[in-house]
Amino acid sequence: MAIGATAPDFTLKDQDGKPVTLSNFRGKKVVLSFHPLAWTNVCQEQMLSLERNFQKLAEMNAVAFGISIDTVPTKNTWAKSLGIKNTRLLSDFWPHGEVSRRYGLFIEAEGFAQRANVVLNEQGKVIFAKEYKIDHAPDMDEVLAAVARGK
Repeated sequence: MAIGATAPDFTLKDQDGKPVTLSNFRGKKVVLSFHPLAWTNVCQEQMLSLERNFQKLAEMNAVAFGISIDTVPTKNTWAKSLGIKNTRLLSDFWPHGEVSRRYGLFIEAEGFAQRANVVLNEQGKVIFAKEYKIDHAPDMDEVLAAVARGK
């Protein structure tokens, strides 16, 4: 996603099967944290860092979502196993990877999303976007810094 672009809107279900529509979060900064698959160590680290920083993000008028192609039941079981209570984990399962594709992050050869963070300002414009090596967890400090800048 290009900096300054308006983020494509979407509706995905969270780990509890509740719909989340991106445009409903206008007025807040949003972190979209894409990860390949649940039940992997690096993805676990990535989602737990969102959970650990939930309050800090809230204090900056921001919310974070974890997004992968896993099913809602998989997301639910995984969130419970990790002790994630606040962060919503979104299922981009069907149509398979549609949101990841719209953000240019779907890896066709693998069938899942690239590991990436996209930060949006209160108007839904991209202010930070970074892809990471599949086997490396994102640096949450740089994400928090982008949220704090908010431009």
